[in-house]
Amino acid sequence: MIARSLRWRLLLGAMAAILAALAAAWFFMTLLFERHLERRLQAEMTRDALGLVAALSLAADGRPLLDAEPGDPRLQQPAGGYYWQVTAPVAALQSRSLWDAALPVPADVPADSWRMRNATGPFRQPVSILERSLLVEADHAPVIVQLAQDTRPLATARAEFGRELAVFLAVLWVVLSLAAWSQVSLGLRPLRKIRGDLARLQQSASTRLPTASLREIQPLSDAINALADARERDLEIARRRAADLAHGLKTPLAAMAAQSRRARESGAEPAADGIDRAIDAIGATIDAELARARIAAAGHAGGASARVCPVVEQLVLVLEHTEKGGGIAFTVDVPANLELAVPPETLSELLGALLENAVKYARRQVRVAGAAGPGWTRLCVEDDGPGIASDHARRALMRGGRLDEAGEGTGLGLAIARELADATRGSLTLGEASLGGLQVGLAWSGTPDCRRD
Repeated sequence: MIARSLRWRLLLGAMAAILAALAAAWFFMTLLFERHLERRLQAEMTRDALGLVAALSLAADGRPLLDAEPGDPRLQQPAGGYYWQVTAPVAALQSRSLWDAALPVPADVPADSWRMRNATGPFRQPVSILERSLLVEADHAPVIVQLAQDTRPLATARAEFGRELAVFLAVLWVVLSLAAWSQVSLGLRPLRKIRGDLARLQQSASTRLPTASLREIQPLSDAINALADARERDLEIARRRAADLAHGLKTPLAAMAAQSRRARESGAEPAADGIDRAIDAIGATIDAELARARIAAAGHAGGASARVCPVVEQLVLVLEHTEKGGGIAFTVDVPANLELAVPPETLSELLGALLENAVKYARRQVRVAGAAGPGWTRLCVEDDGPGIASDHARRALMRGGRLDEAGEGTGLGLAIARELADATRGSLTLGEASLGGLQVGLAWSGTPDCRRD
């Protein structure tokens, strides 16, 4: 799910980048803090070393003498962690903190500046040693002045600083991750609006995405609009080709019908029957394809609505003037103000297919009922004919099933009606009518049960 989510990919990428940046910040800030401690230590030891040198003198025999020692109490405590030592060729002078130990004196002590180095101290602890070779008096050899300080407190301070900084940066990472989540959500908000525009485009082929408020989104909107234009053009071309094909086949079918009549007149009735069956099959196929072209057009039409009652009354008026419809009693139980978000011509074709089928199989009665409520509309057409077996109805309504192959009491009209209902985002169900025949229920965003109030 995360791999397929743009939001999560952006958010995880931002969180990983922030984490890497804060980890690098922790490393370098800890390193800077360590360097700061080292510089401060060197500055303090240099100050004490200068005070030590200022109080240093040499005896006549070259032994070092000290007028006043530095005041740091650690220098008076054995193994106190802070040490000084002055080494002359004839003797050495050192702090009380060294006790019976001594600082190692290297052979390459610089004479022009103070040198700071790390070493192992007299009591096996790590120390930083500040040292320099100085010429105290011109008639005596140079002496080596050394100060050493235990660095373990500095390491402890560095570790404590690192832990506290890590906690702070972890909290900062959480805060910045929340900020990244807000930023990603704000950045993806225009795509949510496009999703709503696409839903409207799906409902109506004539709808197009509006001009985007962000120039980064505009190329996507333009591409989707271009795709919708191409789809609408292809659909119109397909409908025209279907109509042209139907019209083009009329002449060959008429010629075949004439040949059938001649064959029947000459006594070849089996051959004439075969030709008539072929003509009927071709005609049914043509009618079905033209109907599907109209169904495709209905599925891409949007923004229109129709009042149901006038459409039903007009269809009943037409059917009453047919040979079979003249003997049928029609009952219309549709509210006068009932409207359906379907184009009038589509609704007329949908109900016309159902009413023609009902009239074809009805004995004496056909009933049309309608109702609506919050968010739903339903229509029902029922007759008192032979109806349809329940197993045939289930098979017909299965995915891929065809109503015109369901069995007795059904026909191509029901197949067209189902596809028209699907194209207008409705549903069609078959059941047993209260009149005893077939009940066809249509529903849009609601239940197709006509008996439900």
